[in-house]
Amino acid sequence: MEIQDKPPYATPYEWIGGEEKIQALVDRFYDLMDLEAKYAELRAAHGTELERARQHLFWYLCGWLGGPQHYTDRVGHPRLRMRHMPFTIGTVERDQWLACMDQAMSETGVPPDLRERLRHSFFQTADWMRNTPG
Repeated sequence: MEIQDKPPYATPYEWIGGEEKIQALVDRFYDLMDLEAKYAELRAAHGTELERARQHLFWYLCGWLGGPQHYTDRVGHPRLRMRHMPFTIGTVERDQWLACMDQAMSETGVPPDLRERLRHSFFQTADWMRNTPG
């Protein structure tokens, strides 16, 4: 890695601005999902209540980004694919999740360089979560 390629912070958690910024990102993500018709299939996959999902995504992202391991401390290993198997996740849901998260990152001021890195990582994870061909 070239010196200019090194991120300006030790972890993405620090780069994004810690828990306060992650909470803002998660809140905006779920607010958008709830408000925007273009995320209808994604919203439908979450059932009627979003509070548990909000909390779990916040805990997960804190640890995944290099901060406190709230999720594993409370719930155990994420086992993302196993935990998402009960839900239908196809290309539509994947793409809506990615678009919604990208919009939330943009609207909450995630730095462009970090946003690009996260977009790539989120795609890899979201694509791996698909459990239906469509």
